[in-house]
Amino acid sequence: MDGGVGYLFATVVEAIAMNTTKSPMMSKTATNGSGHGSGGAHAPPNASAFADTAPLATTEDRPLIYVNGKIVPKSQAMVSVYDHGLLYGDGVFEGIRVYGGKIFKCQQHVERLYRCAEQISLKIPITPREMVQVQRDCIAANELREGYIRLVVTRGYGTLGLDPRRCPTPGIICIADQIRLYPEDAYRTGMRVVVAKRPKTPVECLDPRIKSLNYLNNILAKCEAIDAGCDEAIMLSTDGWVTECTGDNIFIIKGGKLFTPPPVCGESGLLEGVTRRFVMETLSKDCNITIAEKMMKLEDVLHADEVFLTGTAAEIIAVTEIDHTDGKRYLIGGGSAAGEGPLTRQLRERFRTIVTSEAVPED
Repeated sequence: MDGGVGYLFATVVEAIAMNTTKSPMMSKTATNGSGHGSGGAHAPPNASAFADTAPLATTEDRPLIYVNGKIVPKSQAMVSVYDHGLLYGDGVFEGIRVYGGKIFKCQQHVERLYRCAEQISLKIPITPREMVQVQRDCIAANELREGYIRLVVTRGYGTLGLDPRRCPTPGIICIADQIRLYPEDAYRTGMRVVVAKRPKTPVECLDPRIKSLNYLNNILAKCEAIDAGCDEAIMLSTDGWVTECTGDNIFIIKGGKLFTPPPVCGESGLLEGVTRRFVMETLSKDCNITIAEKMMKLEDVLHADEVFLTGTAAEIIAVTEIDHTDGKRYLIGGGSAAGEGPLTRQLRERFRTIVTSEAVPED
């Protein structure tokens, strides 16, 4: 593990073990000299941060959102137009699931957030333990049992120039809400995806393992999928290797074995997803399925027995049809008429069993 983030294990594990919504005491959040909240000084969150504002929120003004030390109604959750997260996509984020009031794989998400921040020379102004508590406060404030957390750390309020030194204090946002990417029946029938003509950004230009606020490469590929009448696109590296989809990791099953691309695929790469890791380290073992990382060409995917995608929001969803850039449509495992394959179903059902149990893993 990188030396700069090695300390995360102890602090995050301790915070998770506490599993409490009672926050440490803090001084009132200050703003900078310009009075812009997004550049304000940070202190650990506390329950009183939302005690005064929560009653002001109507049903339509939910969820209550953490912004730089305070939890406020949605209509009051604002950042400065000078925040470099808005101006330049300069920052990092995490998407995290809540199951049964527990934060799924909280430790891994927080570790990745701080690791990615370090890789873009962004110093998060609160500790990992406090970041866990921010999430718990938002869950409690919104009385959330099942949902989705979006953690955002921006470079903060600055000038119109690129210089990050002009942004003295990073901004922190935590949204605890709901998310649904795909219709429910798609989990039974599988989904159709396209192969994007736009390649994945090379690692040397912008490492896709950094979960930054700049998702334009993925969004433009997503637009290709939308134009084709579907919701996802497979992205290839600039030298033709399968990497991932616009918002999900990809797996194939061939001959009863499970394969997924490695973090670096030729000149490009992929985000090392938390759900991807859960499939590799836990679900595959529970289901007694052999798994390996493997460099894959598109033909490996098109001729697979089963294909599925994984992601925090998507969970596990089968792919049954793939539209190639040559205009030909490939059916996977019999196509949508056959629905999701047997091993994909086994993995997905095991996943749902775990996340609906009393033992949702927060490690």
